Parts: sequence; structure tokens; C-alpha cells
Amino acid sequence: MLHACTHLALLASAVLPAVLAGDGQDWPCWRGPERDGVSRESGWSSSGKEADLWRVEVGRGYSCVAVANGKLVAKGFDEVTGMDVVRCLDPLSGEQHWIHAYPSKLWDNMHEGGTLTTPVIDGERVFVLSRLGNFQCLAVATGKVLFERALIEGEKGLGPFGLVTSPLVLADKVVLNVGRTMALDKTNGKTLWETRDYGHSYAVPAPFEYEGKKLLAVFNGAGLVVLDQQDGGELALHPWTSEYNVNSATPIVIGRRIFLSTGYNAKGCAMLEFTGKALEVLWENKEMNSNMNGCVLLDGHLYGFDDAVLKCLTIDGDVRWAERGLGKGTVVASDGRLIVLSEKGELLVAPATPKGFEPASRARLFDDGVCWTTPVLSHGIFYCRNNRGQLVARDHRAVQ
Repeated sequence: MLHACTHLALLASAVLPAVLAGDGQDWPCWRGPERDGVSRESGWSSSGKEADLWRVEVGRGYSCVAVANGKLVAKGFDEVTGMDVVRCLDPLSGEQHWIHAYPSKLWDNMHEGGTLTTPVIDGERVFVLSRLGNFQCLAVATGKVLFERALIEGEKGLGPFGLVTSPLVLADKVVLNVGRTMALDKTNGKTLWETRDYGHSYAVPAPFEYEGKKLLAVFNGAGLVVLDQQDGGELALHPWTSEYNVNSATPIVIGRRIFLSTGYNAKGCAMLEFTGKALEVLWENKEMNSNMNGCVLLDGHLYGFDDAVLKCLTIDGDVRWAERGLGKGTVVASDGRLIVLSEKGELLVAPATPKGFEPASRARLFDDGVCWTTPVLSHGIFYCRNNRGQLVARDHRAVQ
């Protein structure tokens, strides 16, 4: 039984950190090492091995895993105890190093409930945000709480889904999109700056540079906002609201252009251009409705799920192909290939090409639940989960 507000350190004293061979990359945060859903590692096998490397239960939810420095951190909701549980696992064996739990609730609004935010591994620290607004910094070696603070007072300010965004670590600060955008000192959690309240917000901000200045593209309840990373100053705002007003996909920055997509066939997608003082619409259509997860950009093409249809779009908004039958799945990319997890738990790998979608491999990973969580590729291993709490590791390392 897990006790409220109690850290349970289950350290395996005989277990050494996992050694991950090859020229692979860590995947330490939401959307990976470059925060764009694309891993730069290469040489991994499209087919992989038939048997799972390992499979464990991590609790109910949709949170991605973070993998870095020989550690994997996962989150899930424990329905028996009513707590969110953060687990640190060995990436190669799935063996548990430690667990940490804190009070939460299922919050099954329009889905089966559980955790939504993704943890971030930053050196010797792990940053975790709960749906109820509690922000924590843990020691990656032990799970010990280094500091914590409540970002929202009471549930009225949480919106219908609670806090959904994941922490974004930039140099010495952690940025959070929680209605207002906040920057916290990553060493102690103190507020460095915060903006006005833009309404219920779900997307993770996208950092970028414009004429040598470090900025943030923040998709929130009001629309797309461009902020100064230094002090949070608002430089531009493009309104983007809809009936459901769920702007959850991370913006994709392409030079001065910023791609937006939202779901439920309410607004569709758009390409905006930042001029330094304003955001101007280059084009807008309904060919890409991203309900939860956004697109990936490869060689001038956008690949993503338009509701339940996997599509390839040019950066001018033209459709190159559409693939049905995968449900509301998710996609990431690496080495010129798409890694797709269908809503019903089928893993597919296919060349990323505007000519069409032709999978080189397919594997059924889950028989129940839904898979709305993006796959993670780190050092040749795929990590996939369903909402019921099953986390599976698949070995796609190249045969030596």
C-alpha cells in the first residue's frame, strides 16, 4: 500500500545503471531530445525482435516516458490508492529502481482517466507536474523530493482536464503553460516571471530564435502567443479559439513560420509567420485536426493524425496522402522513417515519404485499451504504452 505524500525508495542495491550501446540518443522530455518528435539516431532495425524486451505495469494514464542517463521515468495513476505513481526503471530490463507517489484522482472526463503530463529528466533531477497543479523536483538517483510547490490554488482554475502540459527545461529555468505561462528557477522552484492568464492551456511551449533573440511559441486557450524567454514579455498574439477550445498540440516552428493544429474538426490547421511584432496567416485549412498529439516535420513535409486519418501534408497545406484504419494514433520519426502507434495498439514502421504510406513492419503490442501516447525511441529501443498501464519495451537495435 502506498501512503499519501510518502516517498518509497525501493533501490536495487545490486543493480548497476543500464548501459545502452551504440550511437543512440536519450529521449529526456516531451517530444524528445530536440522537442520536435524526431530522434536523430540512425541504424536501428525497422522490424526489431519478435519478443518483447520487457513489459511492466505503470498505472493508468497517457503520460510518455522520459529516458536519459541510463534511467527511464514513467507515470501512472494507481486506482487502489488514489495516487499518481512515478517510477524509475532500468531501460534494458524494466527493473524498478524507485517509486514516488502523491495524491491525485482518476479524472476520467471524456476518457478513462489517469496521468497526462510527461516527466522531464534534466541531469540529476526529474521534474514532475500533477494534473492537480503540484510541481515537484525529484532526485533522479533516489526519487527524493528536492522541492515542490502548488501552482494552482483549488480545482476551479484547473479546467475540465486539469493540468495537461509537461515541463519544458530551458537552461536555468523550467517553463510551464498552465493558463498563465510561468518560468521557474529549476534549482529551487521560485517564480522568475509569469504572464497574464490566457485561459485553460494544454500544449507544451516550443522554444525558437528570431534575429538572435530567444522566444517561445505558446499555444494556449487564447491562441498562439509569442513570448520573450528572458522575461515572458508578450510580443504577438494570434487568436485561435473554438467550441471545445482544446489547443493541445505543440506548435512546430519552421524558421519564421509556425504551424498550428487543433482537433475536433473545429479549426483545423494554419501556418503563421512571425514578423517580430505580429503573427500573420500564410494559409489555413481543415486538412489536419490534431486532437492530442501533433505532427512531425521531415524534409518539408508534415506527418500526423488528422483525427483518425494519418496524413502527409506539404508545408503549404496540400495533402500528399491519407491512410485510414489506424484510429486516433500517434507518430514520431527517426532516420527517415515514421514510427506509428495505432489507437488499438499496432506498432508500424514505414519510410517517411510524400509518395505514400507503406509499412516495412507491423507488430501487435496491445489487445485492450487505447494508445494515444506517442512511442519513444531511445538507443534502438521502442517504449510504447496503452492507457490501461501496460508499458512495453521492444528491441529494435541493429544486429551486431
